[in-house]
Amino acid sequence: MTITPPALSVFEALESEVRSYCRGWPAVFDRAQGSYMYDEDGHTYLDFFAGAGALNYGHNNPVLKRALLDYIERDGVTHGLDMGTTAKRAFLETFQNTVLRPRDLPYKVMFPGPTGTNAVEAALKLARKVKGREAIVSFTNAFHGMSLGALAVTGNAFKRAGAGIPLVHGTPMPFDNYLDGRVPDFLWFERLLEDQGSGLNQPAAVIVETVQGEGGINVARTEWLRGLADLCKRRDMLLIVDDIQMGCGRTGPFFSFEEAGITPDIVTLSKSIGGYGLPMSLALFRPELDIWEPGEHNGTFRGNNPAFVTAAAALDTYWADGQMEKQTLARGEQVEQALREICEEHVRLGAEYRGRGLVWGLEFADHTRASAVCARAFELGLLVETSGPQSEVVKLLPPLTVSAEELDEGLRTLARAVRETA
Repeated sequence: MTITPPALSVFEALESEVRSYCRGWPAVFDRAQGSYMYDEDGHTYLDFFAGAGALNYGHNNPVLKRALLDYIERDGVTHGLDMGTTAKRAFLETFQNTVLRPRDLPYKVMFPGPTGTNAVEAALKLARKVKGREAIVSFTNAFHGMSLGALAVTGNAFKRAGAGIPLVHGTPMPFDNYLDGRVPDFLWFERLLEDQGSGLNQPAAVIVETVQGEGGINVARTEWLRGLADLCKRRDMLLIVDDIQMGCGRTGPFFSFEEAGITPDIVTLSKSIGGYGLPMSLALFRPELDIWEPGEHNGTFRGNNPAFVTAAAALDTYWADGQMEKQTLARGEQVEQALREICEEHVRLGAEYRGRGLVWGLEFADHTRASAVCARAFELGLLVETSGPQSEVVKLLPPLTVSAEELDEGLRTLARAVRETA
């Protein structure tokens, strides 16, 4: 299949130059269902992007769509700020019974605003309020959002430069294997904390992704995460896990940190917590940290009731019996095998892969190749994006509901795209 890009005159004439995804996928999309998107010219695309992880249950999931339509048709509350509504109550009860209690997690739930960066801002603000300190430690190649506080703990130089002002009160440390295993874990971090001449103010918190999605699919080892949790406890720092892209089952368990056996002080969720792609985010934290004054942190759209409806339906449908986790891990093995075969076929390209669950990355020695592979994949009907500071990694984020057959179709298309750009 060869796809001819349509005329995009209205987008080019009227929309800001800041647009990005549409440049790599020059199509006008019209419909979407499950793992597929369809453009207005009738071309079909298998979606291994899933709204950057916001569509773990696929496009227009029929169960979630039915719940949403029923709610709208009965004139359920759409906008409620932080007022009590039946939709919010149903979500909170379902979240407590399906997610928190089975994992023995004591968290309070905060609705900080509709996007992931809202949740990160709330988490950073709360950590500073609790500890009475301003410094936050983040990690190399981290990505936590595009607002100023979140940017200050983000590693990507291009995105940081867009702030236009100094980004302060954040200090980066080496992520797991950043130094290729040549230095013991946290050696530099511990030394700075101990040394009164280091220039590092005592941090209020450490914020980390267990798998860095935008940073290049960098997977932290469970022992590294446990070591970090221990360091935070010993040094009186709060541990914030940003699970915005890797939570809601992306790595297998509902929370990406479960495998490490740690309990963060604060957790941020967004993207697929709403289930249907509707904007919603959460900040979860230990009860003793809940020292907010009423209205001290708020937002007009923190009461997205349609998202509460689809979120509750997603939890009821996919997380009540443990099957989603098992399926995701099985699908992950399928992806890993296919990527292994691609790397074995293209040894001369220096190809290597990494990932967990249903988030995977494919990297080449020539860092320009990932963009070429993604471009050819689009021409062949597969949506995949790049990640990493130099866009050097082909990033795979298929819906968790993808079938084994759809996954195989997409992986075969990816293998062809690599072969045809080699």
